[in-house]
Amino acid sequence: MMKKWIAGSMLLISAAGFAQESDIGIAPVTLRSEPYVFDTAEQHGIKATVLAKGFARPFAIEFLPDGDLLIVERGMGLRTLHQATKPGAQLDPQPVAGFPVPTGEPAFSVGVQDIALHPDFARNHLIYFTYNDPAPKPASDTSIYRYARLSLMRAKLENGQVSNVETLLTGEPSAALGSRVAFAKDGKLFMTTGGAFGEIAQDLGSIYGKVLRLNDDGSIPPDNPFVGREGAHPAIYSYGHRDQHGLMVDAATGTVFSAEHGPNGGDEVNLIRPGANYGWPKYTYGRQYDGSHLAELPLAAGIEKPLLVWLPSIAPTGLMIYDGDRFPKWKGNLFVGSGRRGEIPGTGGLERVVFGPEFGELRRETLLTEIHQRVRDFAQGPDGLIYVLTDGPENAVLRLEPSQ
Repeated sequence: MMKKWIAGSMLLISAAGFAQESDIGIAPVTLRSEPYVFDTAEQHGIKATVLAKGFARPFAIEFLPDGDLLIVERGMGLRTLHQATKPGAQLDPQPVAGFPVPTGEPAFSVGVQDIALHPDFARNHLIYFTYNDPAPKPASDTSIYRYARLSLMRAKLENGQVSNVETLLTGEPSAALGSRVAFAKDGKLFMTTGGAFGEIAQDLGSIYGKVLRLNDDGSIPPDNPFVGREGAHPAIYSYGHRDQHGLMVDAATGTVFSAEHGPNGGDEVNLIRPGANYGWPKYTYGRQYDGSHLAELPLAAGIEKPLLVWLPSIAPTGLMIYDGDRFPKWKGNLFVGSGRRGEIPGTGGLERVVFGPEFGELRRETLLTEIHQRVRDFAQGPDGLIYVLTDGPENAVLRLEPSQ
């Protein structure tokens, strides 16, 4: 998780502090070619196999109907792991042709971030993705962060090539961070935007620090909660979010979930309600990066309570409710990716959460800690298995399956 500044205060760290911090973490681990076999609390006997490595800056994966797996190289482009569900899956050495790539030197904060298929992709071949275009930084901003203009884009993907790229929504230049995109059963599209800096997450005139809801052509659904409100952007569905790296719409119920980075601690999974305020930056469970106090209270009247919260932080990423048959003991469980635990590099994994009625939390378990990788995203394959995208020190796609 990147260090961030908020609301006019910047954390200053001495050179000695940087030196100490560089010594923290787990020694780099090389992923082995033989499968990893491990046990879990409820689904006994799991095998994790590395299917592919050798791509850059992984951020998202998405299955195509034919079993190919799209891999987003954040800020760079799109790759394909052919026949990912079959023996002998092969990573295409070339990026997908026609996909937009920023000019100049690739940067972490610009270019593509997340991708989703239209629900009727088999017929219309439409893909949707979030994209940051570089933008000039105001002279008043002396932070280290680059500015970009976040857009929602749409294109056709046919015969391994992208065409007809168009922009459906664009925000103002900002130092905003992560974004995700997901479709609901009714064809509405949800999109998360980052709002870590200043008061932008509370500004209803800005798209940043929000969950947005759109029609598949980029138009505004008339039942969005802020339609017709003066000074409010009509695409806003919820607000008061910090840096959202996870988003899903439950296929069974239509419930919308988002995963949000806190500062130092205070990571959240939120159940997204129309018009709700999730509190950032005034209300948070997190602290400053030097451990000092940040918010007077984590909650208040009119502020939506998180569904899940982590202290210390886990750097949450993807989200999924498993509904397949290959892992029957995990059916209905929520999975949350983790980049690292407690600010210690090399400690990422896959969180599993068991709910009771009304999303009452019963149990949590952390998986894949043995490989010491950041988990960026994951997906349930058409075969009912789970496919995991890891980031650093090696970037890989892994398949999880029963070991017997």
